[in-house]
Amino acid sequence: MSYCSYCETLPLDNHHRIYHDYHYGFDIESDDELFGRLILEINQAGLSWNTILLKQDNFRVAYDHFSIIKVANYDQTKIDELLNNAGIIRNRLKVYAAIHNANEILKIQKEFGTFKNWILLNNDKTLVEWVKLFKKSFKFVGGEIVNEFLMSIGQLPGAHVETCPIFIKLNSGK
Repeated sequence: MSYCSYCETLPLDNHHRIYHDYHYGFDIESDDELFGRLILEINQAGLSWNTILLKQDNFRVAYDHFSIIKVANYDQTKIDELLNNAGIIRNRLKVYAAIHNANEILKIQKEFGTFKNWILLNNDKTLVEWVKLFKKSFKFVGGEIVNEFLMSIGQLPGAHVETCPIFIKLNSGK
């Protein structure tokens, strides 16, 4: 067995290794956590994943623990607070995308019960179909963001190489 090449030699306490071993490709049940992962993936656009991993705790606090309801109701004061928060990515388009996307998830929850249900009901889609679906509702979601989001939550393959112990762990019950 060999780990995915990017983390094979990293110490166990390295943030990339922790993300790889305990989060990347793992199923997420909570809609707020799914939304949080989407926020992180959107904010990674144009930046390194290392930057996002180092700031992920700051994102969690700044975005009210990824509460969809709270983010959907952000006012200009909160937006200004986010845009002045050096602990996160201060990109106006990404901040407004988070608010828009939270409101879209609330609509999805109304129709499908949960964001998770909506994802599961569409789990037979190709990446191209997923991207089209995401672009119908969400902002700041291109092919790479949608792909990484869906891989990171175990909906699309590719998070781990087949010889990786984490791949084996994630697929042992399937």
